[in-house]
Amino acid sequence: MGEEENLPTHNNGIQENKQQTSHSNEIRSCLCTPIGWCKKLVRELDWSFVLVVMIVYGISQGLGGALARVGTEYYMKDVQKVQPSEAQVYSGITSIPWVVKPLWGLLTDVVPILGYHRRPYFVFAGILGVISMLFLSLHAELHIVLALLSLTAGSASVAIGDVTVDACVAQKSGNHPSLASDMQTLCSLSFSIGSLIGFSLSGIFVHLIGPQGVYGLLTIPAGLVLLVGTLLKEPQSSIFAYEQINQKFFDAGKAMWKTFKSPDVWRPCLYMYLSFSLSLNISEGMFYWFTDSKAGPSFSKETIGYIMAIGSVGSLIGTILYQYKLKNYSFRDLLFWAQVLSCLSGMLDLVLVLRLNLKLNIPDHLFVVIDTSVIQMVARFKWMPLLVLSSKLCPAGIEGTFFALLMSIDNAGVLTSSWLGGLLLHNLNVTRTEFDKLWLAVFIRNISIITPLFLLFLVPRSDSNSSVLENEVLNWKGVNETSVSDNVELVALVHNTDDR
Repeated sequence: MGEEENLPTHNNGIQENKQQTSHSNEIRSCLCTPIGWCKKLVRELDWSFVLVVMIVYGISQGLGGALARVGTEYYMKDVQKVQPSEAQVYSGITSIPWVVKPLWGLLTDVVPILGYHRRPYFVFAGILGVISMLFLSLHAELHIVLALLSLTAGSASVAIGDVTVDACVAQKSGNHPSLASDMQTLCSLSFSIGSLIGFSLSGIFVHLIGPQGVYGLLTIPAGLVLLVGTLLKEPQSSIFAYEQINQKFFDAGKAMWKTFKSPDVWRPCLYMYLSFSLSLNISEGMFYWFTDSKAGPSFSKETIGYIMAIGSVGSLIGTILYQYKLKNYSFRDLLFWAQVLSCLSGMLDLVLVLRLNLKLNIPDHLFVVIDTSVIQMVARFKWMPLLVLSSKLCPAGIEGTFFALLMSIDNAGVLTSSWLGGLLLHNLNVTRTEFDKLWLAVFIRNISIITPLFLLFLVPRSDSNSSVLENEVLNWKGVNETSVSDNVELVALVHNTDDR
């Protein structure tokens, strides 16, 4: 009987060991899956491509963009002392370089410098960023016009670096269509992780060294972009006839117009612009309320940074969910639910502004964390399929130019949204100290977000695994006599002994 009584205990021990082994295997699988995915990208796309994406998207746009956003908001509020509606309009002005991205893309595709299509533009972007950020950091009392010019130059620096790496991404997407969504996921993951780190540190840096000190730190990401340009090993093109530049621009414009005339292209482009422009941006009004209003939460600089960092976690989660669960669904279905969820998640801001969360005994800090995370995650659900769709609309030969054109359409929508949001805040008399009608601005914004649902018929029903363009459009060539090699490498920092 004693042995029989001990048998269940023995069996329980075996089951516990199996459960522990199963949990261990699950943890190992969770760790190995991302590593295996990265190894696959390095093997299929070249390690240098992956590294450049991480630097430009992760450090320049993610980390640097996070520091710049928080630093600029406090710079406008505490140093320039402008109204929320003015800050909203100024943020639109500084984003203009992103609207003219086709110009940068056209230059990288059509006009080589010393025989190179990519390296000189990375170098120029880095130099421009270093100079503009140093100028802002070294001048204590800068006129608003000069400040805007410097901020716009810094924005142009990031935009030029972005369009140059986007040209590589679009080119790789054409050569490896099955990896198009993986490349966009790599870009998004790099950006989200960089943003998470940047926002986590932004509030601390603004508190310790002020907004202008943060601008001084932003010379580091710009310097890394410059470094990428000097290290990039790019095949030098054959002798380029600069007198043919006009013809090259004409050929590129002709190709772009031919592609844009296709209903498969202009219809989703129209949806992209309207979906962004109709989602009114009132973020500056919310920021002033977060930090200035006695009736509001009155968050500190560090808290603002941490809240935005947690929002980056939501963005990161959205990217991972898209990669592993959602990327095989059709673009139209994904955008439908993204738009619906955007409207619903926007209502959380309304609950916060009306202070209903306090009536439900939910502290401001906790509610804002939930609010920001959900909004950023839903925004990523919308942005990821649009990025993949855009990469599939690019004809060969002018990938950088056309992808930049598509992104500029999105940015034009964001610019319109920012200016319309500033106009809304101005008309509702939302100022540095008056927030009585901020709730109405939030409500109007949420209603505007739902309107693009009626335009979803403009979006194709295809998914990330299928082609969108016809072959005759997709395979257009003729802009570059010698295309940039698909295998771009970085010069080794340490040369082999045989090279000495």
